[in-house]
Amino acid sequence: MDSNLIIILVIVIVVMTALVYIFTTRPKNGNGESPINRETATTMQLQAYERLLILVDRIALPNVITRVNQPTSSAREMQMLLTQNIRSEYDYNITQQIYVTAEAWNAVKNLKEQNLLIINQMANVLPPHATGLDLNKLLLEFLMNDKKGSLHEVVSEVLSYEAKKLMS
Repeated sequence: MDSNLIIILVIVIVVMTALVYIFTTRPKNGNGESPINRETATTMQLQAYERLLILVDRIALPNVITRVNQPTSSAREMQMLLTQNIRSEYDYNITQQIYVTAEAWNAVKNLKEQNLLIINQMANVLPPHATGLDLNKLLLEFLMNDKKGSLHEVVSEVLSYEAKKLMS
């Protein structure tokens, strides 16, 4: 055999061995990409829980009523303002579901749906000439008389618990 051929074979074997080593020892996720640093992922998850806690506070009915209150509006206008505000807040934070558990996200989603349902049901029992103040008053009375407690507090506790689990 020619010495050049032996040198070429040795180089090819060394290169092939190096490539096999590189591709078998490099960590990969399902997409063939390197995984995100675990610390970075945890930070992103904690930020998502923080944003969702803020969202829950912002769409809590007493807070929405206080923020959106327009005493001169009709009950139907107030109903529209309240529901639009809740939907807008929710839509703004919808991407946070990527970083939290399905249970946590479902709790937030259920809070939004329940609040919209309560607003619409209370608005439907009012007479057509009712004011926005009448609707707000009826909503707050309903919340004060609700024996189950406030759902936004329960959802906040769920989110806090999940975030604390991440930190431990």
